[in-house]
Amino acid sequence: MRYLEALAENPILQAPMAGVADAPYRAINKRFGSGLSFSEMVSAKGLHYDKKRNKSHLLLKLAPEEQGTALVQLFGSNPKMMADQALVVADLLGGDIVGIDINMGCPVPKVVNKGDGSALMKSPELAARIIDAIRRALDAHGYESLAVTAKHRKGWEPSSVNAVGFAKGLEDAGATAITVHGRTRDQFYRGQSDRNIIKEVKDALRIPVIASGDAFTAEACLDIIQETGADAVMVARGSYGNPWIFEQSAALRSGQNLPPEPTLADRLALLRQHSLESIEWYGDPHLVRMRKHAAWYVAGQPAAAVFRRRLHNLSTVEELDLLTEEYLAHYG
Repeated sequence: MRYLEALAENPILQAPMAGVADAPYRAINKRFGSGLSFSEMVSAKGLHYDKKRNKSHLLLKLAPEEQGTALVQLFGSNPKMMADQALVVADLLGGDIVGIDINMGCPVPKVVNKGDGSALMKSPELAARIIDAIRRALDAHGYESLAVTAKHRKGWEPSSVNAVGFAKGLEDAGATAITVHGRTRDQFYRGQSDRNIIKEVKDALRIPVIASGDAFTAEACLDIIQETGADAVMVARGSYGNPWIFEQSAALRSGQNLPPEPTLADRLALLRQHSLESIEWYGDPHLVRMRKHAAWYVAGQPAAAVFRRRLHNLSTVEELDLLTEEYLAHYG
């Protein structure tokens, strides 16, 4: 299975992040050495009703760099609809993807209030039925080579930590691999990720387990794999404005020294390239999508707060060029 081969070849993965990890973002991280990539989460219900193939179908588009190493992440809680839309994805993307990932970890209210995302942590049997329905549907239509994976949390809340049993149920239902985020839903992204629970899941399962949570540096990525025994680690917020984390992780994995930290000029040059690729991808010259990325690229740099304030008045690449030239002249 191509998924398992890609996972073994490069265990430092790009996480799915709604509103952040779009195709231009994933393409840049692939160039810096990320492994498997995951689409932004796509609503199965949204796909079902998106007859004109507008918003939901746009999320399915892959950058050329990630074709053959990408998964589409779906969310929902109706097993039949999830299976039907997994087939839609498989029919549309064919050999360009290596699997379908199911989001069982998103903590945001508008998702969990509908019974989706991490709300499934409260319904392990339903979660297993979703995996089973998707696996059966894909197999019945000739897509046996596609992986079916899931990403879930430690539990719903501290009094109901059930990651081990939950993951075993998904494995028994036919999951190819599991990603475990070491926080409960009520933590959202606060506090520390619990590496012990990830190790417990790994020890209990036969299928690959991917660790998620607090992979903010290359050193942390390797430490997480070492401490948990996980087969891979998923980088989320650690890649904000920092695709160098993948390059650095690859160096450490191969026993090399860390590459030099990117200079301010390096960061601003990549910000510009990212902006141009975003404009080309969306066909929209306005830089509104890039404002949060721009802020991340300069995080921790001199006078970053001043740079961020001025970003909000920018609309074009030409205006961004003027700002970065001025910024480099003062602080580069």
